[in-house]
Amino acid sequence: MLLTETRRYDIQTKVMDGSSSAPCRIGCNEFVHASITDKDEVMKFAEDCDVITIEIENVSTEALHQLEKEGKKVYPRPATLDIIKNKVVQKDFYRDHKIPTAPYFSFNNAEERTEGLEKCGFNPPFVWKAATGGYDGRGVQIIKNLQDIELLEDVDGLIEEKIDFIAEIAVVTARSESGEIKSFPLVEMEFHPTANFVEYVVCPSEIDKNYHNKAVNLAEEIIEKLNHVGLLAVEMFLTSDGHILVNEVAPRVHNSGHLTIEGNTTSQFDQHLRAILDL
Repeated sequence: MLLTETRRYDIQTKVMDGSSSAPCRIGCNEFVHASITDKDEVMKFAEDCDVITIEIENVSTEALHQLEKEGKKVYPRPATLDIIKNKVVQKDFYRDHKIPTAPYFSFNNAEERTEGLEKCGFNPPFVWKAATGGYDGRGVQIIKNLQDIELLEDVDGLIEEKIDFIAEIAVVTARSESGEIKSFPLVEMEFHPTANFVEYVVCPSEIDKNYHNKAVNLAEEIIEKLNHVGLLAVEMFLTSDGHILVNEVAPRVHNSGHLTIEGNTTSQFDQHLRAILDL
């Protein structure tokens, strides 16, 4: 979908993917079949690239840091990816920057998880999230009873309060290399009850305009504080008592923005390109 937009610009595209049958092999000028988590492969791939961007966070950030040191333009910035890739680090970032989010505690293993539950007094239902590796509902689980806790993986992660919300909302915003910020209209998201991924996106939203403006302002505050260049999808909860809490962010094109292909003059894919190319 990004490559479809690149054809409208006077640029050459080179794509790296771990699958030899990846759809992107067709739409680009050059395709490289290699692992995006392999530092050496990423370094080799990017040697002749002017601007480097990603389509998923699970990439060798060690390589991206090195490329940035060598003067390459890497967007999103590796330092931003380091924050977002780890859900615990991301949550700590919200806390440290006074960005409203659900109460939580983090842990490194099952023993610390049990101690944290006893100390914080969290009672089911609450939400468990693995620190890394989660994607499209994976690595996230709603714990409905104490028996569910025994089935969790023994990995580092966090447990947060399950928010009593009236809507799950998202704002896709973009920030260019020179600092210009533009946001798409707020959307409401309906999630599949068991798979935990977005099933329906509603836009325009019927949510009160004041909440709309508050959510957009919050998304733009986050993208500024992250010093992020490119597209950022900010998922939020609108609570029953009128507060907006940040759930998590994605530093890339996002499910909540796919409707912009047909619904907006500029799609999220075009907007990402405009941001990283500073157009």
